[in-house]
Amino acid sequence: MSENTNSTTPGASPAVQALPEKPKSNGPKYAAIGAGVLVVALAAGFGIKAFTGSDDEKLTKITVGTTEASDPYWTELVKVGKKKYGLDIQPVNFTDYTQANPALSQGQVDVNQFQHLQFLADYNAAKNDTLTPVGSTYIVPLSLYSKKHTTVNEFADGGKVAIPNDATNQARALLLLQSAGLLTLKGGGNSLSTPAEIDAAKSKVGVTPVDAAQTAAALPSVEGAVVNNNFAADANLDPSKALFKDDPKAKSSEPYINVIVARKKDADNPTYAKFVQAYHEKSVQDLISKRTKGTQYEVKRSVADVRGILTRIESQIKAKK
Repeated sequence: MSENTNSTTPGASPAVQALPEKPKSNGPKYAAIGAGVLVVALAAGFGIKAFTGSDDEKLTKITVGTTEASDPYWTELVKVGKKKYGLDIQPVNFTDYTQANPALSQGQVDVNQFQHLQFLADYNAAKNDTLTPVGSTYIVPLSLYSKKHTTVNEFADGGKVAIPNDATNQARALLLLQSAGLLTLKGGGNSLSTPAEIDAAKSKVGVTPVDAAQTAAALPSVEGAVVNNNFAADANLDPSKALFKDDPKAKSSEPYINVIVARKKDADNPTYAKFVQAYHEKSVQDLISKRTKGTQYEVKRSVADVRGILTRIESQIKAKK
């Protein structure tokens, strides 16, 4: 997928429209999914020699749904999976990200790796599904930029900050601005917060929600803008010049931990645990860091932790209905 675009599928629940935050990737897509049709991008598509003969007999096949199969780290991941973990990792690429969870639920792939916990919780709640994490992968901090100021202290009282208008990124942007000391959310806020929950009397700035793809373009007319990683790269914004970023280790950032996901009945499959281990191999992580210029932070939380976070978010969603 175009990692943070605002494309949607007709009839999709608004709760699952926002894409998980992803690092910038400019590679071509090897395969697409549309109208429920899977086109599989296998390891051979990455210049890796196909497994044949007796080698195949020793490997355990695992199909992995992803939106970033063209990224170079997948080549290394397939190699490491084969050599160290006995896995025949077969990536399945989705250009329509809204199809990745239904495909997993229907058994068309074994696991998927494209979403954060908030997105998964929204999907499960909207579709009454029980997809569950089998491992954590990374988090990409959300960043605040400005064309007018060099610190958040310079923002004018009563000024406006542009934020994404989709539900997931909007709530995260509000939490970021609260952490930066620019606004206060009634009750402290959470990953479902909306601008209506801003306590204006205790806040220095207000917000202007715009399409996520337009946040960078809005910079000249506002005090600052909260811009997703890929749109910042498209606008040639230097991530080192961001005035503020959410802390990837903070509790408020937990909903945005990206995860590897399986069907609930396969939650403790040892093959999937091996895939998680392969993902975290140093040679794979080095390629990810190089590609993202250090904007992606590796996360190695326990399975119990990420499942607990998912349960908490799903409970918040149910309580808000």
